[in-house]
Amino acid sequence: MSGPRPVVVSAPSPSGGRRVRVRVGGGEILGVAYNTGDVEEFLRRAGLEDVDAEKSEWIEWQGGGPDVWAPGP
Repeated sequence: MSGPRPVVVSAPSPSGGRRVRVRVGGGEILGVAYNTGDVEEFLRRAGLEDVDAEKSEWIEWQGGGPDVWAPGP
């Protein structure tokens, strides 16, 4: 996929979790995820069925990949 990815998962927050948002339509926040299952559920509710959060080229992971859920040191 070239260009910006339509889904952004932010870096883990100090209190835990990662904000998930879509870039289209003003950058709507879908929710705060605590694991890849949460990311997939938010995307399903947004109409994107059967997305594998760990492999999807639609998702930009900021501050670590799909295996990082705790804030860094």
